[in-house]
Amino acid sequence: MLTRKLIVAGLLALVALPGAGFAQDAAKPAEPAKAPEPPKPPYTLTANVYLVSDYLFRGLTQTWGKPAIQGGADFVHDSGLYLGTWASNVSGNQFAGGSMEWDMYGGYNYKINDDFTIGAGLYYYYYPGANFKEAASAPPGSQTYNTLEVNALATWKWLTFKVNYALTDYFGASTVTGFTDSTKGTYYLQLDGSYPIASVEGLSLIGHVGYTHYSKDLAAPGVNNGHTDPSYWDLKFGVSYAWKDGWTVGAYYVGTNNTDYYNPTSSLANTSTKDLGGSTGYITVGRTF
Repeated sequence: MLTRKLIVAGLLALVALPGAGFAQDAAKPAEPAKAPEPPKPPYTLTANVYLVSDYLFRGLTQTWGKPAIQGGADFVHDSGLYLGTWASNVSGNQFAGGSMEWDMYGGYNYKINDDFTIGAGLYYYYYPGANFKEAASAPPGSQTYNTLEVNALATWKWLTFKVNYALTDYFGASTVTGFTDSTKGTYYLQLDGSYPIASVEGLSLIGHVGYTHYSKDLAAPGVNNGHTDPSYWDLKFGVSYAWKDGWTVGAYYVGTNNTDYYNPTSSLANTSTKDLGGSTGYITVGRTF
């Protein structure tokens, strides 16, 4: 009798021991730990491609009113440093001997808080093969369109004010092309806004006003009113819609007040003329990857 009690007590004690029990009741082996996700790189790389019905730059068509294919790539570091490149076709009617604009830029943006950002950078406009000496009626000398600018900006929420200052002759404007002196120091002031419509996700109202101030005048009067100062205002307004997958479409109106220098302009390659700064509209469609 005592022996039976001892046997029962021993079995109960064995069951109560940690890890004891039958084989089918043994704890399942722990699942292997998941490998940690790799850290997010401290930069972003993006590319973009767009089709536009007209390439307008500071209020002036660069494609003689024709469509353009444009694209670029951007590197942005979390520190605020950025580098990028961008290209578009342009018209040989305006850029003698050339058909392409290739831009290279870089700089630094500093985010003060969620609403304010300031920044500065360099921007180089390069037109391969383009030179005024390639024009049908070439001026007496060589003059490229290539231009280097330094810029500074301040952004508040959806508004950006930017100053661009030419460190070279401004897009070929020089004594060779009819100016009294080098146009280094020409500047462009711009105020841009992109206001999101809260009721429609992805929809924004776009507005822009800019002023080009030439540092030197034309040596001879302009084509219409006899003025020698080609400085002018330009404006743009319209709407854009962006999808979450990177697609964007836009429709815009653009106009300038210049009637002395750009309206109308004769082609450098043939006898046709074009109101480069006339009021016009254009549409865009493109994607950022």
